[in-house]
Amino acid sequence: MEELSDPSKNMARTVNVVSSRRLIQIAGRLILEFGVKFWKGCCTCALGLMLLYWMYGSLVALLLLFFAIIGVLYNLQDKLLYYPEEPAHSRIYVELPQGLSYENIFTHTSDGVQINMVLIKQPQGRFGTAPTMVFFHGNAGNIGHRMMNAHCLYLYSGFNVLLVEYRGYGKSQGSPSEDGLYLDALAAMKYIFQREDVDHSKIVVFGRSLGGAVAIYVSTHPHYSRKIFAVILENTFTSLPQVAKAIFHLGFLQSLPNWSFKNQYPSVIRIRQLQLPTLFLSGQSDNLVPPAMMNELYDKSGSILKRLVKFQGASHNETWQSNGYYDAINNFMMEVYKSKVVRSSADTRLELGDGQGDHVEGEVKVI
Repeated sequence: MEELSDPSKNMARTVNVVSSRRLIQIAGRLILEFGVKFWKGCCTCALGLMLLYWMYGSLVALLLLFFAIIGVLYNLQDKLLYYPEEPAHSRIYVELPQGLSYENIFTHTSDGVQINMVLIKQPQGRFGTAPTMVFFHGNAGNIGHRMMNAHCLYLYSGFNVLLVEYRGYGKSQGSPSEDGLYLDALAAMKYIFQREDVDHSKIVVFGRSLGGAVAIYVSTHPHYSRKIFAVILENTFTSLPQVAKAIFHLGFLQSLPNWSFKNQYPSVIRIRQLQLPTLFLSGQSDNLVPPAMMNELYDKSGSILKRLVKFQGASHNETWQSNGYYDAINNFMMEVYKSKVVRSSADTRLELGDGQGDHVEGEVKVI
């Protein structure tokens, strides 16, 4: 008699295989890049260690080697997080909207880095009154890889969509870093609020994966925390150290203190300060960011109007293709509109029961 497999065990086995493959890919990539870029330094260090060993013995040489390795690993962490060149040619070719009105924009951040953005515009009669979504994408590719998703947001939800390209990605200059991405986000917000032809009362901030951490940062920034209409977060994490430990099942990694991680993105701390209406979109088959992290962010969010929508079978990168995805966004937007009207007419805050929001289940269907 054939033994039936346990779905939970199969899922765990699949996640472990994916994690192992990803770890091997990352390790190979780091070794290759390090060897190509720093071969002269490696040779110099090797000669230096040999000299120290000859002069002072093995203990001093081993200590210096240990600290050198720690320093190298710390500074190579960006290579583990940011993938602006994947898929291939992502820094060369950036797809632009087809058949839609748009602007290809270049602006400068406060530290002088030029970044690229694309604003997809509703037809002239609706552009000035439509809600505008500021879209922060994940850690790989460029804004062109999100063009189909942006087209759907334009078509099915009626948004103007401002796609923001991080420094070091696509046509943007510079190199990615945590502080740098925050500055990019602030530059995008400054740009959209300075435009006189968009409705400043309907600015929606959207963030997926790494972009969710950027969205949480900018939505809790003192200058914008009261100006943003709503926030939408999709498959994002609580903090980078926590998600790194969840992805890579390595004993030494679990014991590392959080301060040893170069990139932090402490969303689980910042989310408590987020009082704006917030929609959480969570793919339940996400094998990169554990769905439990979205639950935790939802639970700890300081918003009194928050909704968590779960999409069964949806993976990390394909949740936006799920059946009911745009309905969830549209229903949430309508709820926020209504809450704004109630606040305005009654001149008081909308009371929403215990403030815990609702859980909604969705199914998967590629559209």
